[in-house]
Amino acid sequence: MKTGLFNLSGKVAIVTGGNGGIGLGMARGLAEAGAAVAIVGRNEAKSNAAVADLKQRGVKAISVTADVTDKSAVATTVERTIRELGRIDILVNNAGINIRKAPHALDIEEWDSVIKTNLTSAFLCSQAVYPAMKAAGGGKIINIGSMMSIFGASFAPAYAASKGGIVQFTRSCAVAWAADNIQANAVLPGWIDTDLTKRARQEIDGLHDKVLGRTPAARWGTIADFAGIAVFLSSAASDFVTGTAIPVDGGFSVMG
Repeated sequence: MKTGLFNLSGKVAIVTGGNGGIGLGMARGLAEAGAAVAIVGRNEAKSNAAVADLKQRGVKAISVTADVTDKSAVATTVERTIRELGRIDILVNNAGINIRKAPHALDIEEWDSVIKTNLTSAFLCSQAVYPAMKAAGGGKIINIGSMMSIFGASFAPAYAASKGGIVQFTRSCAVAWAADNIQANAVLPGWIDTDLTKRARQEIDGLHDKVLGRTPAARWGTIADFAGIAVFLSSAASDFVTGTAIPVDGGFSVMG
């Protein structure tokens, strides 16, 4: 039986985009701490594989195939999670995409797609879980931002706008829902070795060496680096922490 501040036994988490990358790293951390997990994504096969991975850690886990930019699909996801896992205590808004183009080259359809997937989905999911969290006496919301919440990048106008929006949306939720004992915080990943950044390294010349040169930890992050922050922000250890944006970046953001 897990005990202590970081014990998540009996808690239930929804992780959007949790079938790979940072989302899977967080889901694994939550499962290791004892939480049941609903993995939400569009790729059913990947989600089923993630669920099998989590079940090996001794917790309940379900796969929900859904488009989190669709309000009705989000409502169905919440209903199914409550029906099958009993409650909702934790929401990780991790679903995200990027289209790398300069602002003058980006089509409106591409802009809309990135904003809907990265930002609107976080709004829809947070709004949908709020009644369940309020009824349970509290909850934890973790929104995934980015270094682009801090820095500018010529190749990521929609992505940067969405991730800057994530930070401000997080602060709004933190203030609005503090009276309901719901804490909302953002995590700002640095350069992490995922499928998304593998494509970035193919598309942006010299990116790998630039990242290593600026990161004091002298390495790319891994998805395992997000297990600890997920558990902290989901547990009683962070009950007086809300409205923050925490870099997990090996020191990248503090370098001059």
